[in-house]
Amino acid sequence: MARHILITAALPYANGPVHIGHMVEYVQADIWARYHKSCGRDCVYVCASDTHGTPIMLRAQAEGVPPEQVVERYHATHRRDFAAFDVDFDNFYTTHSPENRRFAEMFFARLRDKGHVVSRQVEQAYCEKCGMFLPDRYIRGRCPQCGTDDQYGDSCEKCGAAYSPTDLREARCAVCAAPASRRASEHFFFLVTAYQEMLRAYISQEHLHAFEVAKLQEWFGEGLRDWDFTRDAPYWGFEIPGFKDKYFYVWWDAPIGYLASTEDFCRRQGRDFDAYWVAQDAEVYHFIGKDILYFHALYWPAMLHGAGFRTPSRIWVHGFLTVDGQKMSKSRGTFINAATYLRHLDPQYLRYYYACKLGPDRSDLDLSTQDFAARVNADLVGNFANLPSRSAGLLARRLDNRLGRLDADGRSVVASIEAAAADVARAYEACEFAAAMRAASAQADALNRYMERQKPWERVKTEPEAARTALTAALNGVRLLAAYLGPVLPRYAEKVGRLLGTAAPTFQDLGVRVEDRPIAAYERIA
Repeated sequence: MARHILITAALPYANGPVHIGHMVEYVQADIWARYHKSCGRDCVYVCASDTHGTPIMLRAQAEGVPPEQVVERYHATHRRDFAAFDVDFDNFYTTHSPENRRFAEMFFARLRDKGHVVSRQVEQAYCEKCGMFLPDRYIRGRCPQCGTDDQYGDSCEKCGAAYSPTDLREARCAVCAAPASRRASEHFFFLVTAYQEMLRAYISQEHLHAFEVAKLQEWFGEGLRDWDFTRDAPYWGFEIPGFKDKYFYVWWDAPIGYLASTEDFCRRQGRDFDAYWVAQDAEVYHFIGKDILYFHALYWPAMLHGAGFRTPSRIWVHGFLTVDGQKMSKSRGTFINAATYLRHLDPQYLRYYYACKLGPDRSDLDLSTQDFAARVNADLVGNFANLPSRSAGLLARRLDNRLGRLDADGRSVVASIEAAAADVARAYEACEFAAAMRAASAQADALNRYMERQKPWERVKTEPEAARTALTAALNGVRLLAAYLGPVLPRYAEKVGRLLGTAAPTFQDLGVRVEDRPIAAYERIA
């Protein structure tokens, strides 16, 4: 049965550039999407800039420009940096779009019609000095759960807890630092508690890793709370229709941006939107950081279910990036923006390193500078790039740049490398990218052993056709390695394809052999 797969990554916030910590997620999701496409599946990878909320409004005020200008600037830089890292979205959209407004209002109307969105009078944080309500980033204080100071009014960066601005302890205005007072306001609440049994069933059905299930069970034990998704003016976002100065909170319309980006893609490509977000045989996968689990695993599945859309098939959760064992820090010079990295190093290096460290769980990923250099030099340069370089170089120098025919020994070694495809594919499917890289590396080692046995660099002096036969086997083996590495190193696969006069190798054409033909000039691969 054909699979229809939709993959999303969490939306980058349009308030600043992306850094190499952000890139962990976008590369992880991109690898998974490229793997499925390599297998010939209908797979769509969508994302968008997250464009609403108080941080963007504050930055716009500080710069004296409209919020739209801030959004457009960072949307453009995000798109540029993702492209440079070979993150190949099928659609990279924006939440400040007519589609997203329509979906945000649709969710609101459908859930309200069911009685699962209700209005309540609530006390809101208010700054008497500034004369305004204090949503989210306009207020700071101590986390009500773990006590960490200097947290914003929606969630804690330390423990991941989600809460309301009035829950903060020792709360103060982020603009003038005056202590926050309280004023009554009418807000809309999503009755998450009405979906408690649905959510319990959802998290018990292998939609998440066991660690995430345990964390969610812990939150269930503390008791779910209905969610206030309203913000009072001043606020940058979509106004709730029919309710002056009431806005959808950014976390209401941000995940809805997945649907908006999908619809924009489907409209432009002539695809059926319902095939991804309504059909029960569709597969929807979210890649997120562990700090936004609460919103994605509790609020979001309930919103989708209540509004008549399908729930995610799986939520893949990753950890944070550290550098040499420490949190990224500007003062230590380890806070590296994507654009800064690109000025100095090849993005393939970082894609490969991340793949070597990534599994399906939320473990933090450490970028050890020594280990990074060792893996790039030993694996990418010394192994994966060296094989085609040596083989193509010898063919060019001594054998008229032409492949021969495979003999029995060559067919055997190539077939052995092809037989590893099932293990590599299983690892990719399970998001065990580190295991996939180990499997590919093992086959490169086997190919190197074959070359050591054949010694074409010696045999070319006295047995040129035997050397040509060995080099033909080597480059057919490299072609298989390029298919295995293609989801991680798309440029490697493309260059190997050009070298051999074929398209970039994929999991669909592993049985193809290249023989008795000229090859192109060798391009540096790594």
